[in-house]
Amino acid sequence: MEQHLHSPEVYDYRQYDRIWQRVAPNLEPYPEVRQGETAVPAVQTGALPAGTDALTPAQVRQESQLPGAEADPCCMGSAAAEMLEVLTGFIEEELSDRRYLLAMVRQAPSWARQRLRDLAAAEGAQAKQLMAVYYLITGECYRPSVSCERVYVGRWCPALRERYHAAACNALNYARAADGTTDPCLAKLLNELSAGEYRHADELLRMLERSLQGL
Repeated sequence: MEQHLHSPEVYDYRQYDRIWQRVAPNLEPYPEVRQGETAVPAVQTGALPAGTDALTPAQVRQESQLPGAEADPCCMGSAAAEMLEVLTGFIEEELSDRRYLLAMVRQAPSWARQRLRDLAAAEGAQAKQLMAVYYLITGECYRPSVSCERVYVGRWCPALRERYHAAACNALNYARAADGTTDPCLAKLLNELSAGEYRHADELLRMLERSLQGL
């Protein structure tokens, strides 16, 4: 240590720029050093904050290669962007299912109304998840189409039958989309949405079973 303190050896201050960018980005560590100079006395390096270790050139290169520093991240990057059209289709489908389920509440038996509201809320939450994914991929907000068309439900049991098939088909389509992407994070989310739609289908089936018992 004594050798370093009294030695006339000098260091390239640019090796330490990366440290200062992390701990004090607005502070100039070497105000007396002008652009073009390459070395400062070793005693000046003592100005580094306590507990901060210098990075070797190899460590600097390593940090620049971390996934977070890449222009195209491993998750929700270019591989996910290839699925944008599919994802927007899913968003519109989820919002359409939500509208349909809320319309069914008006003619549902009293015991089924809260179940339908819960299912509608779940569909809306899934649409929001997909819109968040869209933003992660593109950096832009997705604006879903707004439908003012009145939803026609029809008779109760046939409506339940239709909603069951819609939920089951959505679940299958999510699973297929998950198999069709190489983005690991997107595949994970799509499989979760698939499982959610299968749960919705099971709930609708139970509601249909109860309704048919009274016929």
